[in-house]
Amino acid sequence: MDTEIKKTIEDSCKTVLQENWRENFTIPAEGLYPHQWLWDSCFVAIGKSNYNTKEAQLEIKNLLRGQWANGMLPHMIFSDHGLHKRDRNIWQSWRNAHSPDDVSTSGFTQPPMMAQAVVSIGEKLKVQERRSWYQDMFPALVAYHEWMYAERDPHDEGLILLIHPWESGLDNSPPWVNQLHMHSKPWWVSLVEKTRLDKAVLLFRRDTQHVPPGQRLNNIDALLYYSVLQRLKRKNWDIDAILNRSHFAVEDLAFNSILIRANTLLREIAKTIGHKIPDELSENMKKSEDALDKLWDAYYNQYFPRNFVTHKLIKEPSISTLLPLYSGAVTKERAAELVKKLEDKKLFDTKYPIASVPLSSESYKELGYWRGPTWINTNWLIADGLKRYGYHDEANRIIESSIKLVEASGPYEYFSAKNGAPAGARNFSWTASLIVDFINRM
Repeated sequence: MDTEIKKTIEDSCKTVLQENWRENFTIPAEGLYPHQWLWDSCFVAIGKSNYNTKEAQLEIKNLLRGQWANGMLPHMIFSDHGLHKRDRNIWQSWRNAHSPDDVSTSGFTQPPMMAQAVVSIGEKLKVQERRSWYQDMFPALVAYHEWMYAERDPHDEGLILLIHPWESGLDNSPPWVNQLHMHSKPWWVSLVEKTRLDKAVLLFRRDTQHVPPGQRLNNIDALLYYSVLQRLKRKNWDIDAILNRSHFAVEDLAFNSILIRANTLLREIAKTIGHKIPDELSENMKKSEDALDKLWDAYYNQYFPRNFVTHKLIKEPSISTLLPLYSGAVTKERAAELVKKLEDKKLFDTKYPIASVPLSSESYKELGYWRGPTWINTNWLIADGLKRYGYHDEANRIIESSIKLVEASGPYEYFSAKNGAPAGARNFSWTASLIVDFINRM
């Protein structure tokens, strides 16, 4: 791609990030996403580290304002502005004694991209600044990783369980929708579905006021997500109470793949500053690498998430099956099997890779949120993993395709994997930020 074209795209993405900047953090998009989200801000910091390390650092430090006393990093920190106060009241994080006193947050987490963001910033700093940055971040990172194993791995298996689809980041991907309908469908949602009164839900949904309904969760799924949220809140976000009578907990493949990579990066941070990872955490980190094997299905030659209670694999295909490439913990042989799926035209080999659900799946929906479109953040994760496994041509194809999507339409939230049509929120921050990172890595 011509240098001038790349500079024009990069400058337009930087403008979007500046417009979405709010004092110490970046909102994902105007209107639809008014708060700070955990993995969104991590992706923003990765891109911004290429040209504004101070703002990238502020982005991460602002996330730590919301860290709970038990180490959890919540998936949202709420804005204090006007109408957004209602969101704080929906979540009521103050029900849990571990929540911070001076900031309102959500009650659970999101994929642990923090270590990746910290290292991406550190790589752009001079040696002494890098060590100082890592020193500042290390205690919070250790506390977060320790929390995941202490509260979300009760059987000491090395696999972290999630209690709500929003924790996965891949909100309505097929494995999660499958589990919701199978294990978490209250009578009143079934009644709404049977009487076809679900259209009334549109009157209360903020997302469909900004994006066409066909590009978001359907109304029944939205009700199910809200129902799970209310149940978790009634239990005061206490994991023991939540798991005591829960049939809905998933050992998510994407989340655990990202955690394994985060563990590797945490080791790098510790080595750089001459610190030691606590023994118990170190043992758990190694356990996670070995545990990924439990999510492999030899018949399908791919990975799947697993139901925490039954230990049965949730054999609903989605882009998460490719994310073990990012973990770096799979064998070269299994990485090769995943690349075969990536290059299969019946699965993920679309004109604009990578589809979030394989084309052959009954769940595939071209512009249906996490049901088919290509997302720049999962493209970034998989391209990063491909390069570390030596698949540079495959990674570069994904990178170049991603840049072309934004060149044609601007940094939208997601795009059709078939024809590149933009969808979701416009001027979306992590799309803009990761395109900046892609351009700087070419």
